[in-house]
Amino acid sequence: MILMKKYKFLALTDHSGHSGENSLYALLRTLSAHERTKSVSVATRADARNAPFFRDMQTTEVVILPADENFVFETAADRFHAATDRARLEDFDVVLMRLPRPVSDEFLDFLTDKGNKQTFINDPQGIRKTSTKKFLLRFPEVCPDMRMVHNEEEVKAFADRFPIVLKPLKEYGGKGVVKIQNGRVNHGDTDYSLAEYLAVIKIELERDGYLAMKFLKNVTQGDKRIIVVNGQILAASLRLPAADSWLCNVAQGGTSVPAEPDAEERKIIKKIVPVLKEEGILIFGADTLTDDDGKRVLSEVNTLSIGGFPQAQEQTGRPVLRQAIDGIIEYADSMR
Repeated sequence: MILMKKYKFLALTDHSGHSGENSLYALLRTLSAHERTKSVSVATRADARNAPFFRDMQTTEVVILPADENFVFETAADRFHAATDRARLEDFDVVLMRLPRPVSDEFLDFLTDKGNKQTFINDPQGIRKTSTKKFLLRFPEVCPDMRMVHNEEEVKAFADRFPIVLKPLKEYGGKGVVKIQNGRVNHGDTDYSLAEYLAVIKIELERDGYLAMKFLKNVTQGDKRIIVVNGQILAASLRLPAADSWLCNVAQGGTSVPAEPDAEERKIIKKIVPVLKEEGILIFGADTLTDDDGKRVLSEVNTLSIGGFPQAQEQTGRPVLRQAIDGIIEYADSMR
């Protein structure tokens, strides 16, 4: 009989911004019950005692909270602050990256340097390369017309061709995304002049650049989020904008309903999976919109902290959580 390795897991998170909808809790409860799991621990950036690790990057030791079948959002905050156990990054086999922004490149480099014997999901250097909007430039054939812009002239030149959206490179949830049309800027329920807006973002625009993308007239048909783990599509949901808005993000007032990927979206996922896997990205969310010709196109790839697993399981009736954990363990096996 072949003995299968049991893994010690560490999840890195920041519980201060969590709600009952956060996937972390359901994922770790499912992981703790898996037959291939030896233990599950969580370290939170919101615990000041972990600042030497998350902020100062001076140690690999963290205060940890064991996660088991009783790991739920309602009691987690008290349990995190009462935790006294400590461990080092090197004590674990697999590290789950469940951190929201902001996550600095320096911290990702620190994890790479100190965790070179651990399997990361997702890989810190892969996150560096892929969790920026400009990563979409790797796939121009399946995206709307787009380009990087670094100054006022480039923004205006692109906006002269058609209405556009402008996206800051490392924001999420629709934060900072604006529509530019006829010299006016719109961000959901606000409207102001392009000159005024460009003056506000001038420093960031020239320093980092923004991704400019053609605004699609069919955006009200919804933004579809497709969840992928270890190359397999597990679920999808369609996020519809609020009335009189073009922003589909739930955080911006949109609503989410169950959906299935169509044939075109499956081709898109098949195309991008090998590229992401090469960068050590096991879990990602791909967002699609309907273009002006009625075809679904790629509008965003999210690789830092992907949610929606328990919601997808409830909506579809499929064992999405178990499938996600199976995919993680299969990947860990492949990295041994």
